[in-house]
Amino acid sequence: MSGFAIREDDLEGAATRDLLRLHLEGMHANSPPGHVFAFDLSGLKAPGVTVWTAWEGETILGIGALRDLGDGTAELKSMRTHPDHARRGVGAAILEHIISVARARGARRLLLETGSGPAFEPALALYRRRGFVAAPAFADYEASAFNQFLALEL
Repeated sequence: MSGFAIREDDLEGAATRDLLRLHLEGMHANSPPGHVFAFDLSGLKAPGVTVWTAWEGETILGIGALRDLGDGTAELKSMRTHPDHARRGVGAAILEHIISVARARGARRLLLETGSGPAFEPALALYRRRGFVAAPAFADYEASAFNQFLALEL
């Protein structure tokens, strides 16, 4: 993780909001209607959700969030590297940071829901390299042909 810093984000900055907007646009462009479960700004500001962003100076590189589901379980949300900074290890660094925080907070399991199809393959490859494995639907999610679920035992 050379050259950039990861810090907790209050979601008030324009750069963070722009990256979140880009993330949501990408989710809607690559998923059928009714199958996008990415958090918008209000979802990321909900109790139990913490957001981090990666920065290089004043340039935002990526975003990721952690939602406490209770009972030793947490959910990875809103992982996105800005396309101008892809393939630099930003996503991996944010993921490692979130895993570390989840462990420190007492989580024993980290879950995620993501889409299916070519647009989601880079993220899936990252999660699988880190040890995430296929898992059943959780919380309020319903399994479909358009999403998939992964879990990492902490």
